[in-house]
Amino acid sequence: MVVLLGFLIFAFLVNSFLLIPFINLLYKLRFQRKKQKTRDIFLRLTPIFDKFHRQKAGTPVGGGVLIITTTIILFFFSLLIFRYFWLPVTSVYPLKIEIKILIFTFLSFGLLGLYDDIKKTFPGMTDIGFGLRFFQKLFLEIILALIISFWLFRDVEIGVVNLPFFKPIDLGIFFVPFASFVIVSFANAFNISDGLDGLAAGLLMIALAAFWIISASILDTPLSTFIALWLGGLIAFLYFNVYPARIFLGDVGALSFGATFAVIGLLLGKTFALVVIGGLFVIEAASSLIQILGKRYLKRKILKVAPLHLWLQEIGWEEPKIVTRAWLAGIILAFLGLFLAMIR
Repeated sequence: MVVLLGFLIFAFLVNSFLLIPFINLLYKLRFQRKKQKTRDIFLRLTPIFDKFHRQKAGTPVGGGVLIITTTIILFFFSLLIFRYFWLPVTSVYPLKIEIKILIFTFLSFGLLGLYDDIKKTFPGMTDIGFGLRFFQKLFLEIILALIISFWLFRDVEIGVVNLPFFKPIDLGIFFVPFASFVIVSFANAFNISDGLDGLAAGLLMIALAAFWIISASILDTPLSTFIALWLGGLIAFLYFNVYPARIFLGDVGALSFGATFAVIGLLLGKTFALVVIGGLFVIEAASSLIQILGKRYLKRKILKVAPLHLWLQEIGWEEPKIVTRAWLAGIILAFLGLFLAMIR
């Protein structure tokens, strides 16, 4: 645990040192949120969203690029340290397979999000045959999730879902679509939640801390190391992402972080705890889904506005108040998830 804490601190220092020049680089590249009217997945204008977010125009996006890059580089560097100093490395699954799944998820969903960010920021640079509308992006997410889920089922041999107080459920080959649904759901849930300064990043920091405890308790060295390095980068990023934010994650960070968070929960065999620990992501996504279904099938809004954090803004809550109270709720859910994860 001492080594893992050292890795976390080192990742924090590296990212802290790089963040200010990285923010300046994004300004120079004009990789910033544009001042324009936004639309929902049905291409309808969203005036309530614009009312609360127009002041965020000009803030750089793409913070996820730095965290993904530093986490991956430091992760492989840490593995070399373990090997060079003959430190014990234990893992629940075959080491190379576990690393392959983690890095592929982190990187592939990040690249998908990066393309989407570039498309929104520099539309003329990405006319290569298709643009990432909602359903096109969803299709690509499903393809990536199916690849990852197939590896989890075939290479890692995960096919069982554990539920507290009940016997494990063996899904067999149906674990693949189930895991794909979980991965895609959390990728989009995190993206939806990343709407207020510090909201999604802070909740993820809390949730990852809970998963870090679980992974350390089962002595999974690569998973614990990866989470420690990711946490260090996330804490450094959060310093510049809290209200008023100087940088946003962008889709590159949101899709990557949400999908990888789900994969970690699946690797730990704690799917139910994943839903509880990431409960606020689930609630945010559920509120948006209810609104989408209402518009699609009832031709009207079911809620005045969605997701949840936008509704709270609409009824008069200040942005910092929403975020800090969400963090407190996230802490309670993390403790509850840890409790349920420890029940055999």
